[in-house]
Parts: sequence; C-alpha cells; structure tokens
Amino acid sequence: MSQPGGTFDIVILGAGSGGYAAALRAAELNLSVALIDKAELGGTCLHRGCIPTKALLHAAEVADQTRESEQFGIKADLVGVDMAGVNAYKDGVVGRLYKGLQGLMKQPNITLVQGAGKLVSQDTVEVDGQRYTGRNIILATGSYSRTLPGLEIDGTRVLASEHALKLDRVPTSAIVLGGGVIGVEFASVWKSFGADVTILEALPRLVAAEDEEISKQLERAFRKRKINFKVGKPFEKVEHTENGVKAHLAGGETVEAEILLVAVGRGPTTKDLGYEQQGITLDRGFVITNERLHTGVGNIYAVGDIVPGLQLAHRGFQQGIFVAEEIAGKSPAVIDENGIPRVTYSDPEVASVGLTEAKAKEQYGAEQVSTYNYNLGGNGKSQILKTQGFVKLVRVNDGPVVGVHMVGARMGELVGEAQLIYNWEAFPEEVAQLVHAHPTQNEALGEAFLALAGKPLHAHA
Repeated sequence: MSQPGGTFDIVILGAGSGGYAAALRAAELNLSVALIDKAELGGTCLHRGCIPTKALLHAAEVADQTRESEQFGIKADLVGVDMAGVNAYKDGVVGRLYKGLQGLMKQPNITLVQGAGKLVSQDTVEVDGQRYTGRNIILATGSYSRTLPGLEIDGTRVLASEHALKLDRVPTSAIVLGGGVIGVEFASVWKSFGADVTILEALPRLVAAEDEEISKQLERAFRKRKINFKVGKPFEKVEHTENGVKAHLAGGETVEAEILLVAVGRGPTTKDLGYEQQGITLDRGFVITNERLHTGVGNIYAVGDIVPGLQLAHRGFQQGIFVAEEIAGKSPAVIDENGIPRVTYSDPEVASVGLTEAKAKEQYGAEQVSTYNYNLGGNGKSQILKTQGFVKLVRVNDGPVVGVHMVGARMGELVGEAQLIYNWEAFPEEVAQLVHAHPTQNEALGEAFLALAGKPLHAHA
C-alpha cells in the first residue's frame, strides 16, 4: 500500500468483475493502478450474485438427485434441507474465492483503496478527502437490484436477490416477480428445496431474451416440475397479508405466498458519483461509450454493468482486460457483444451464443436463414442423466452458424465450444470434421453439426 492519494497510470472506480480484471491486466502490463471500492473486492458477482447463486443451485441439484435417486437404483431419503448448512457451504465457496482474489491483488503495481469514491475532475477520484489522480480513469461501478415504482423492498417479505441469498429457511411458498435469468434461477432453487413457487412475468414468455423454442422447452420443463408461472400479465401491486404477501396482476388476478422476490433486472450504479458533472453522457443511468469503451471525455473509459448491453460478469472481465490493453497501446480487437455466451443455471439449464432465429432472420432475411434442432434423446450421456432438451443451430445458408442455443441439464458446460464456433465463424462442415468424445453431452453439438452438414448419425427425425 502506498500513501493515501497520489498519481497513477490508471484509477479504477469499482472493484467488481470489470474493475478488478482491468487492474490485474494493467499490472501485468507494468501500469500503476489505484483500485477503489466502497465494498468488498469482487463486487456483486462474487459476494451477492453469480457465485453464491450457483452454489445454491448445486445444493438444489443434490436435493433433487436425493429425492429421485431410486430411478437409478439407489435408495436414499431426503430428510430435509438444512439452510444453515447450505448457507455455510455457499459462504465457504465465496470465502475461498475471495481469499484467492485478495492474494492476486497483493502486488506492487496495485494500490487497493477502501472507501466511497467520486469523480471530481476528468482525471481525479476523491475518497474520504484523499485525491487519486489517474492519467486514465476506468468507471466500473456495477449495478444494483432494481424494483418497480411503488414496490418497496423490505428485505423480509419483499426481497431482492441479495436478501434471498441470505434466507435462513426454505419459504413454504414464494412469488418470483420476473421471469428472466435471476427469477428463473431462484424459482428453480426454491422448488428443489420444497417450496411452492409462482413466477410472474409481464412479457409473453420466460427467459424472453432467449430463442423462442428454448423458452417453450424451459416452460414445458417447469410445468413438469410443477413450477407455476403466469406470463403476459403485468404486475400491479403487492399488499402485505397476515402470513405474507398478495400480488395483484392486471385483470384482477391475485397470487398469495409467504415471500415475494423482486427479480426485474439490475440498474446501473452511477447516481451521485460525479459522472455527469464531468461531461459524461448518461442514458437512463447507463454510461454511453464508443465501441472501444471510451466515454468521449478526457481519458475516461467505462466497463461492465454500467455500459448498456448484457449484464454478465464475463463481459465485465473481458471489457476490463480490453480497456487495460487499450490504455497500454495494444489496440485490442473490439468485443463482439453477440459473441458473449449466456447461461441460465436453472434445471434445465439454458445456454446460448450468437443470434436467435428471429434476430438472424431480421438481420439476414428469412429466406437466407435455416435452423436445425438436435434432440438430446439421441445423446447417450443425456439419457444416462435422464435429461431432456435439444441443441438448436441457426445458420446463414451457404455461410457460417450465427447462433447456438441449448436447453437441458449441464448445457452451460457446452457453451465454451459453442462460442468458439460462433466467434470463429465456423461452417457446419468444419465443425462436423471435429471428433467429439463418446459418451459425452458435448457430442450433442457434434451430432447437430453432422446433421446440418448433411450427414446425420444419431439424429432422429
């Protein structure tokens, strides 16, 4: 640690995914960095987002496997869910990763500053009266759980995701307001733990940003799991009852439960941080940048959830690395937002990269686009796991595959190859030549491409 204040090559405001990735890459490139955050290193993703939710989802999977073990000839009884034990496991995972991240930051080029920072000039961030001047500034202040006008989050009956992660019990019943990624994941967890769950979504389908056929398959799976959902019905208000909450929907319908989770997305944390005063353009709170993530003001860049687009940790990492390299004069290639993989870790999982069928038709013309669905019923490992779903490929005729969409157990693990296929603009014939190990779920991708290349093997009509 150096003395408070000082001048650095880069001052980074926010130590979440985007900020800390920028700091680590900049330090590798021999640039001096001040990394400022009022909360913990690692931000929402590590402490209140990706990591703890995925730990809960894994515990939920263990609960389901125990409950269903007799299908596999194993006799086991699910005696109950010990939330204190689940939370200890979850917090242990977070704690180990946090310790590792703190270790990575202990290097001479990085100065960690704990405190609330504010941009006070085009090259200076002030923290508790101390000024940190940067030849370059990176804004990486992340996001917060949004709510709806008039809907007050109290942390006991009306929760945001950060409260849901700390619940010390399994609710008997829950309403999940929002059928996007966060809502669908929590609904999946609570159902596996034994709660009665209803998702309310104003849009016409769950995970509406995904390909329509994928949404439909997820909805079928949720019906089978007895997860209730109401789509296309805007939420109007919530009232507190003796035992919980009652949600009112447009058209007069009501749903009652013990708790309500507000999962209507995340807003950018940019208010009262001095951005606008320094001439930075904000749109609904988001920082507007060019494709090279420059704000158009001084040497100020922005990364992560405050930049319009997908609010994903791995996007933040990549943008942080990109800006550090840009500042170091490396001229990195612009990030293709469509090439960023997306995963919803519910049961079943949804994983995708590239364009949906609808977007591809919009971009290339309906007659120029064809699709192929490979059913996991033809995949040996998926049969072993007793999962259902499919891999859907979207291609430009006589051209590359521009979208890969998957639904089924563990599909998130396949998105690595899918994003290589998209980002390297692979043709079906090229992927069909690659050998996929048997029996793996990864073969489902290989089989889909064999079929699309005109030589199906285990593809059932």
